[in-house]
Amino acid sequence: MKAGIARETLDGERRVAATPETVKQLVALGLEVEIESGAGLASGHSDGDYRAAGAAVVESLVLGSLDVYCHVRPMEPSTAGALRRGSVTVGLGSPSSELPTVRALAAGGITSFALELVPRISRAQSMDALTSQALVAGYRCVLEAAMRLPRFFPLYMTAAGTIPPARVLVLGAGVAGLQAIGTAKRLGARVSANDIRPASADEVASMGGTFIKLDLETAEASGGYARELSADRGALQRALLTPHVAQADVLITTAAVPGRRAPLLVTREMVQGMRPGSVVVDLAAESGGNVEGSTPGQDIPIPTGDGQGVVTLVGIKDPASAMPADASRLYAKNVSNFLGLMTHNGVVAPDFKDEVVAGTCLTHDSEVRHAPTAEALTALAGETAPFGSGPAGSSHTGSSHKGSEGVR
Repeated sequence: MKAGIARETLDGERRVAATPETVKQLVALGLEVEIESGAGLASGHSDGDYRAAGAAVVESLVLGSLDVYCHVRPMEPSTAGALRRGSVTVGLGSPSSELPTVRALAAGGITSFALELVPRISRAQSMDALTSQALVAGYRCVLEAAMRLPRFFPLYMTAAGTIPPARVLVLGAGVAGLQAIGTAKRLGARVSANDIRPASADEVASMGGTFIKLDLETAEASGGYARELSADRGALQRALLTPHVAQADVLITTAAVPGRRAPLLVTREMVQGMRPGSVVVDLAAESGGNVEGSTPGQDIPIPTGDGQGVVTLVGIKDPASAMPADASRLYAKNVSNFLGLMTHNGVVAPDFKDEVVAGTCLTHDSEVRHAPTAEALTALAGETAPFGSGPAGSSHTGSSHKGSEGVR
């Protein structure tokens, strides 16, 4: 069977769905691998590296000839429509926001797997792209903050005086948040954090942070995900967080609710209460933002309430793509491990009795197997659509690639 690795075309996307190392793994499974020329250059892999690993390098993939199509970013509907009926796709699908592509995949009889939907169970950890990419994002957002903060992170005691450590506050203690806590701590900052899931307190402490306990209801959904707070509880949360935000030199927000717009945790007024020179990094900017007014890819100066300076509000965009070498190393391994689960004697044959395969499936046999996405398509059409909810329909409630993902 022939597996094709796409060259990502979205502006700013520098990751690739296979590295030379994972190409060797796919070839060992008995697959014939084709990769588009230049696909790995941004992540440090030349065409020659892929050839040496056993792949055929082509100028462009002939989509209709592929049995398996591997990608990073969600496909365009035109790409889905060009694939051969019965072929398999593996990659990030973002089903809640890419409904036209999902419709095209179902209509084309494509068996598609969205790696956001990998069940959060122990044996699926090596295939969990949300976790691997959130790890990169959490690390990167601290570096972005450190580069903008006009002072040191660590404590310094010098002959000219003592420089106190920066105070970093992280909101959301999923994979990205915990990595942000650990990175800020390694840089020498004094770190505190909050999450609406009470179980995260021990995880925050394990990374060297101080957990801020607020008087709020428990908000943990199945699978370790955060559950969205009611409107009045959300307002109370912001009120309780306000003094902690005001004391921070750096605020990093990573909270997300799968399949929903990111919750508003910090208002403009709260940002204006911070000290001049402070930095706010919103890792959820691409999914609506945890901070009022954040815009993906932009630094926005917010005047402080006392008029003495500004706070820099950073809307993070493509954080994992900013570190393409290691992000691709991890993501490509997620892809190859998932394909390895379904490949036997050189044939990719999904076994839908396997809960990992079933839970990750987005479309199969002209049906949308992910129930929430099928429901969203039906609502979009305004009528009963010919999409089933299949056996894999109850594994997730949507997709998200940042923030308060559960930690196993």
